[in-house]
Amino acid sequence: MCILRDMNIRSARNEDAAAVRHLVFGVLAEYGLNPDPTGTDADLDDIEASYLTSGGIFDLVEDDSGRLIATVGLFPRAPGVVELRKMYVAKDARGQGLGKRLLEHAIARARERNFRRIELETAGALVEAIGLYTGRGFTPMETSHLAARCDRAFGMAL
Repeated sequence: MCILRDMNIRSARNEDAAAVRHLVFGVLAEYGLNPDPTGTDADLDDIEASYLTSGGIFDLVEDDSGRLIATVGLFPRAPGVVELRKMYVAKDARGQGLGKRLLEHAIARARERNFRRIELETAGALVEAIGLYTGRGFTPMETSHLAARCDRAFGMAL
């Protein structure tokens, strides 16, 4: 386990899946977005197989009491390309720079794994997240497929 500033960050395990779904689905509900447990969010049923065994990551941020407050995943899409997925921060942990630190962490992890490009899909309702991504250098991109709840895609060379 390493420290992301004053937060504990560690790799997720399958036994974390229920807590991860609770956080992710709760944030989606806040923004009027629907979870898709049999589609887009099916990767949360087996985090280890979906992310870790494919060469990606799925990291969790916990507060000092061990409560899950943020998640971020990197899912390999093609040689040299990774998708940023499931980056969510609990409502009471927002506004303190955690999202920015978590994004920097994900970018650093992608570079460590020698990815040359990072891409993501998001929904227009997630205004704060879009501002975070574009502020870090992500630019809009065309894609042939978007998840059902997403209406935008962004990418950035690493």
